[in-house]
Amino acid sequence: MSDRFAARSQVAVVGYAHSPVRRHHDVPLGALALDTALAAIADAGLTKDDIDGFTTGSLLPTSGGHASVDGVSVVTANWLAEHLGVNPRFCAGFQGFGQIPGSVTMAVNALATGAADYVVLHRALHNPPRGRYHANPMTRAAGPMQWVAPQGYFGPLSMIALPYNEYLQRFSASRDAMAAVLVEARANGARIPWSYWHEKPITPQDYLDARVIAEPIGVLDCDIPVDGVAAFVLTRADRARDLPHKPVYVAGYAMGSPKRTRLPTHWPLDDIMEAGFEIRRRLEDATGVTVDVIDVPQLYDGFSPFVYFWLESLGLCPVGEAHRFVQEGIDAAAGGLPILSGGGALGNGRMHGVPQMLECYLQLSQRAGDRQLASATVGLACHSSPHFGGAVMYTAEPL
Repeated sequence: MSDRFAARSQVAVVGYAHSPVRRHHDVPLGALALDTALAAIADAGLTKDDIDGFTTGSLLPTSGGHASVDGVSVVTANWLAEHLGVNPRFCAGFQGFGQIPGSVTMAVNALATGAADYVVLHRALHNPPRGRYHANPMTRAAGPMQWVAPQGYFGPLSMIALPYNEYLQRFSASRDAMAAVLVEARANGARIPWSYWHEKPITPQDYLDARVIAEPIGVLDCDIPVDGVAAFVLTRADRARDLPHKPVYVAGYAMGSPKRTRLPTHWPLDDIMEAGFEIRRRLEDATGVTVDVIDVPQLYDGFSPFVYFWLESLGLCPVGEAHRFVQEGIDAAAGGLPILSGGGALGNGRMHGVPQMLECYLQLSQRAGDRQLASATVGLACHSSPHFGGAVMYTAEPL
């Protein structure tokens, strides 16, 4: 039995739109999503009446401890279709942690099987105007959480701080090395008009001076919560050829998952890396393309240590060498490996994998403007941590 992806190059991304990213928008998230979806549809040379499929990743709605309301703190595929006045043939939401790769998977499968002709894929992120993004209303810790919550161990910061600390100790790495990742992400995000960090680069010293909030994670190691929406339009390759922009083809995708059950939100470094190695094997088997030919590798960076984990598990640098590699190998302007050429989450705001997918689309469709890379033929968009995420490979030409 072949592991080759049956729908390889049969589906393409043909249009996009991205709202401005703000800490708090002055319009509801649903209104922002409607405007962004309509702009993406128009960008693809279509009308809303052409759209018969919707998908999104709506996991992790945030409401500052208040009730989550569709159209306010989250925008589901059903809500978007209804308020656009469309009765779709296909409408679904992905609930896994690899939200953008999972949503792309659903869109590709629907299109390749004829369940839809044109699919809008969107992601809407909300930053509650009151309270905290990760407000924890727990007053009692029951079940597995009783072993960790009373000690203050809950949420993503704790989950990432432990394996990052493990990495630093195992490979005799300095926390200071991560400054190169932040400087590169913010430099590239500063060039993007919709970015929260537009025209706001930082220096290595800015990173080193930022307060530490979960040793060894500092505040600048975390993407900033924002209000923002992105939307993409996908269709089959035969239809894509008749649309205004150069199509970007989906070559394949792979997901990762932990093989062992641990305490809540705790996975050792080896578990994370093992999942990343598996993603690479699955991706190469599915696409027939090896990672060494990827020239637009967009690594997920919602928390900066993810960059190390993805770099090494994908084989873009040797294991244990990411902290050295980033010092001189990722400056896109100087011809380095452009792992954050689109700014990522650290350079744009917490858009949950959108910057990675968008950069692959813009570069491979030759729509990146003055940020256009000299070589952009194969892109990889990663999301989340390897053990709870996934990756999608895109190509400028069908395979």
